[in-house]
Amino acid sequence: MNLQAQVLGLRPCPECAELPDALEHRLRDRMHLSELRRRATGWKGRLALGLALIGPGVLVMLGDNDAGGVVTYSQTGATFGLGIFLPMMLLLGLVAYVVQEMTVRLGAVTRRGHAELIWKRYGTFWGWFSLVDLIVANVLTLMTEFVGIRLGGQALGMPAWLTVPGSLLFIIYALVVLRYWTWERISLFIAALNLIFVPLALMAHPDWHGVARAFMGHGWIVPGGFLSVTFLILISANIGTTIAPWQLFFQQSCVVDKGLLPQDIRAGRRDLLLGVFGMVAVAMALIVLSAQTLQGLPNAQGLDADVILHALRARLGDGLMALFALGLMEAGLIAAIVITASSAWAVGEAFGIERSINAAPRQALGFYLPAVVGTAIAAAVIMIPGLDLGFLNLSVQVIATVFMPAAMLFLLMLLNDRELMGEHVNSLPRNVASIAIMLALIACNGLYGIATLFPNALGG
Repeated sequence: MNLQAQVLGLRPCPECAELPDALEHRLRDRMHLSELRRRATGWKGRLALGLALIGPGVLVMLGDNDAGGVVTYSQTGATFGLGIFLPMMLLLGLVAYVVQEMTVRLGAVTRRGHAELIWKRYGTFWGWFSLVDLIVANVLTLMTEFVGIRLGGQALGMPAWLTVPGSLLFIIYALVVLRYWTWERISLFIAALNLIFVPLALMAHPDWHGVARAFMGHGWIVPGGFLSVTFLILISANIGTTIAPWQLFFQQSCVVDKGLLPQDIRAGRRDLLLGVFGMVAVAMALIVLSAQTLQGLPNAQGLDADVILHALRARLGDGLMALFALGLMEAGLIAAIVITASSAWAVGEAFGIERSINAAPRQALGFYLPAVVGTAIAAAVIMIPGLDLGFLNLSVQVIATVFMPAAMLFLLMLLNDRELMGEHVNSLPRNVASIAIMLALIACNGLYGIATLFPNALGG
């Protein structure tokens, strides 16, 4: 049994006479994948392997279409209509693919999580820096997820004292009680419901001529100009809801826990591409829907989910509003599930303790407890009356953009470490694309900071 574990890249517990529960589960999962690889000769075998390897990429991208993202895309469509942001989603999808593809290779080649590599490669100071960065961003982001769950539930007649604690208990149950394979399959089912926004946008009878004009470069009118505070904050928020630090930690750790190997990198890329397609489709659907139904509302860039739901009820009726509310709750739930897991993995990796969803609670209290506490804090804050929810949502998405360049720098250094990556080290085109993304993020952050502190400095 120990020999099998070593062959499959697992590390048995030297203090244990027998394999701990976590190792047994991981061994069984990886032996299942190994058997599927062996049988992947005909099209049926390849299809079975491909379906089994779906998971990390779809979860990270559809989880990225979280409750905060739903509100951000709605604010964007309500503010700028069918304009520049609609085709921009294609570019942001490409950016997300470039960034997240690196985590697939890093996890499959090293079989180590993101936090573990940073601590071991760059020392305690940078390890703490990246971990604190992640945990703070995660707790703030989780607040926006519970906002979506709370307001979506209220629109359907469910009180906050039921939906928020109920969701919290489900998230904890999924993380602590379920083992990886079951956790992933249930999470994928919930994530697939994210696509509800696509038929919802179609049922709103959008202006297809306006959609076509947006993709042809017409109608790209930005009130106040491209350097206005409104445009800069919304572009920062859209970037922040497309790529965020938690995604790097989550997908790499998910790849490791699932048991992907270097020969699975192609399948991991296909999984990621499928997730990117879903993310972009939902983002564009929300912009189209909000441009059709919400444009013209006062203070459109500061709309919160409650105002959006009331406007949709007035313009589309109770049925379509209810679908939107269900989608908002689903978006918050799936994002909270994966973000909580990213916190657990990062803490476990940083401190060298058990770090697998396959671990039983009695064996891995230090793995589960910090993530559970962080998620519970976020849920408790959202129960406080009088919060400015629209401002909270935009602020969290912008914070993700601010934190992202530092996270990308660590990722790039790891991907260019030939000792770690061998033949899978970053190529020159990948480095150029990644550095361009990082510089664009820094420029966006800088312009937004200038426009906020000195409103007249950029002429916006």
